[in-house]
Amino acid sequence: MSEKTEGASKTIVFLHPDLGIGGAERLVVDAAVGLQNRGHKVVIFTSHCDPKHCFDEARDGTLDVRVRGNTIVPPSILSRFSILCSILRQLHLILQIYLTSELQTLKPDAYFVDQLSAGLPLLQFLHPKGRILFYCHFPDLLLVQGRQKWWKRIYRVPFDLWEQWSMSFADAIAVNSNFTKGVVGRTWPALVRRKELEVVYPCVDTKTKKDNKGTEGGKPLWRGKKFLLSINRFERKKDIALAIKAFAGLSPAARKGVRLVLAGGYDPRVTENVNYHKELVDLTESLGLSTMTTKTHLTALEVPDDVEVLFLHSVPNLLKATLLSSTRLLIYTPANEHFGIVPLEAMLAGVPVLAADTGGPTETVVEGVTGWLRSPEKVEQWTEVMDKVLNQLSPDEFKKMSQAGIARVKNGFGEAQMAETLDQIIGKALQAPKTWSWTPTVALVLGVSGLLGLVLAVVGKVLLQD
Repeated sequence: MSEKTEGASKTIVFLHPDLGIGGAERLVVDAAVGLQNRGHKVVIFTSHCDPKHCFDEARDGTLDVRVRGNTIVPPSILSRFSILCSILRQLHLILQIYLTSELQTLKPDAYFVDQLSAGLPLLQFLHPKGRILFYCHFPDLLLVQGRQKWWKRIYRVPFDLWEQWSMSFADAIAVNSNFTKGVVGRTWPALVRRKELEVVYPCVDTKTKKDNKGTEGGKPLWRGKKFLLSINRFERKKDIALAIKAFAGLSPAARKGVRLVLAGGYDPRVTENVNYHKELVDLTESLGLSTMTTKTHLTALEVPDDVEVLFLHSVPNLLKATLLSSTRLLIYTPANEHFGIVPLEAMLAGVPVLAADTGGPTETVVEGVTGWLRSPEKVEQWTEVMDKVLNQLSPDEFKKMSQAGIARVKNGFGEAQMAETLDQIIGKALQAPKTWSWTPTVALVLGVSGLLGLVLAVVGKVLLQD
């Protein structure tokens, strides 16, 4: 049994598939920085980290980020088999850092693994002394799209089985909200009976920062033009179209002099990002709204005044902070979002939030106090809130909501609170004995491997017939 506890300095290794820009990546970076600030040595291993498409802390030396396991298996094969490739890349990463003695040199006390649990059995086998905290953002089997095709359903069977089984090798499991905790419990009741799920809310940086006051280089953003803001990755499940439809529902008078800004993570390597952005542009134009897309910081600042809907690709942190400091309303459209970090960032900036009345936002946004929760099925309700904020909310009412949002985030969702909770969970795991056994493992691995081989053979045959 390890003698290290919560208060002792520890070496903690993070394993994350792709350290790009997104809610999961923001949580990983915040957790790593928070634990580092508590005196622990932190190293992040990832299979991909593009300096042009990652958070500042991952590229400016704040964190020790090392890219491994990216030289043999590509992220996908002909834009398919992404889950298989992700698993193989994680296994490659673990084997590489073990065989090159990086793990032996670091001597990790604990691991923070998220998104992908497939490599946990291998990690436990290679380094049984290290304790593993697995952070489950959401069950992967529920995230998969397009299961209506029979061969896709068959293809996913071994991966779904592997996901639950491999998670059982974690010494501790955390989830990002009570909503996700409930979903995990219903999805894997047997796992939850053996493992207690800890709720660890993602955080935002609540340290005092210089207020941008909606300016860029000393000048008001877009000459002080009113705008509504959406920040989301360009993925269909984020339902950005809802914001466009609701904005189009405003009367011409209510919309006059107002802009809808749709900003978020966009990776040209990701087919869905490219296709969905095009769909959104087509939707905007079909609703009679003028639109423009910018891909750089400078062009984003030089947008003609008559553009009603502006798309911003992968905005840097400085521009994001400027947008949040001057928008009238943050529009958060995903339904059943696992948690949602952007509403917290908006409330911390003093911005009211309009979000879906399902999932994580119901645990962060307080109806009528820090924002509004509305059904994603009722576009007209979203339009009504937009109109209220633009044309009916008094300065005093806006200020009151602004102050309430700031207080709520600082009191319950700060980085210090998240890091302390993670530290407690890891310390508890270090004091507890190992609970897993390799007795049934070999048979299960052989069985799943055989099933995987059958699935690949079936899928390969189907693809060759297409």
